[in-house]
Amino acid sequence: MALVMGVDSSTQSCKVVIVDTDSGRIVRQGRASHPDGTNVDPEAWWAALQQAIDAAGGMDDVAAWAVGGQQHGMVALDATGAVVRDALLWNDTRSAGAASDLIAEFGAEELVRRTGLVPVASFTITKLRWLRDHEPENAERVAAVALPHDWLTWRLRGYGPRSGENPDLAELVTDRSDASGTGYWNPDDDGYDRELLVAALGHDVVLPRVLGPRESVTDAAGRRVGPGAGDNAGAGLGVGARVGDVVVSIGTSGTVFAISDKPVRDASGTVAGFADADGHFLPIVVTLNAARVLDAIARLLGVDHHELSRLALAAQPGAGGLTLVPYFEGERTPNLPDATASLTGMTLASTTRENLARAAVEGMLGGLGAGLAALRELGVPIERALLIGGGAQSEAVRRIAPEVFGVPVEVPEPGEYVALGAARQAASILGL
Repeated sequence: MALVMGVDSSTQSCKVVIVDTDSGRIVRQGRASHPDGTNVDPEAWWAALQQAIDAAGGMDDVAAWAVGGQQHGMVALDATGAVVRDALLWNDTRSAGAASDLIAEFGAEELVRRTGLVPVASFTITKLRWLRDHEPENAERVAAVALPHDWLTWRLRGYGPRSGENPDLAELVTDRSDASGTGYWNPDDDGYDRELLVAALGHDVVLPRVLGPRESVTDAAGRRVGPGAGDNAGAGLGVGARVGDVVVSIGTSGTVFAISDKPVRDASGTVAGFADADGHFLPIVVTLNAARVLDAIARLLGVDHHELSRLALAAQPGAGGLTLVPYFEGERTPNLPDATASLTGMTLASTTRENLARAAVEGMLGGLGAGLAALRELGVPIERALLIGGGAQSEAVRRIAPEVFGVPVEVPEPGEYVALGAARQAASILGL
């Protein structure tokens, strides 16, 4: 029996699972919280990782490990390996203007051709441009740029800040999935686009070496270390997604991503052309309004989610003409940041508790279904949808989703899929 460790360092917390490779069973696990905010000292993630590992009983008996984590966050390091400033996370929107500037300079079509992405405030390249424009002294100090999972892997391997000029920055490693979300990585040749990097930050720096899906390095104890993954790619591994699958994650926000054997480019910016963690590609659509749509309507009706589901299933498809457009906090896909929600089709006959509950479920799924449609329009094959996340536990969501998506829907058992995906990757580098 070999044990492997998988880590999910998400926005909210760090989760660690220790998995028996023979049975696939989680034998131990631990968890620690992360601080709130969109501007976070990476040392908080390092402390949480150590706490979660301790809570999981340590890693002395682990043969291999890998880290999955939140994408895009800018971890800027100086020549000694110290963090230059707090990391700007994916959900920090201060770099929206920088995204517009980069598009104006290069053009959306050219950026998509070179990186698979149209820059938005989420992506690392825009945060580097913001740093150059707003904190030039900090920008000048940057000697290396990592992402959260890259940096945690580096630290857990035994590296970190050192006095002098040799902090082993060359030991930073990453994977295709996380590199693909930076805005300065080319999916055609698996290489960094240094011109775009310099255009953003103002000078060249050390970037993590991109490991292949089956490549590994070692830590200070000689354990094998996988390349890790961005959170969505890690979840894809954890849930066992394959080419032809689309994974629909219904959390506070929603993500719709597919596994594709070809890179995907969308100059409109609706679909981001990421890579997956297994040698394929991971085109993705992100929506702002997902499970919180159900939260809002359940609160309005004064019911819990079980009763909301019962009410929705008591109504007929189409909710008697009642339609909820669920843009409660604006929307990212489509790009309508100032939009609000609307309820239409209200008549004396249609305005019932049951129809309102049904309209909430259909409206939320319709937003996610638009993501599936965008993937189909780009030629991405979709044969099966896998529903994950808290919203997938609603019986109404599970039963109505096939009608909206137009494909068979499966709902895997709830689990820590990003951490499990990292553990699966760790097992694969052991040949198990």
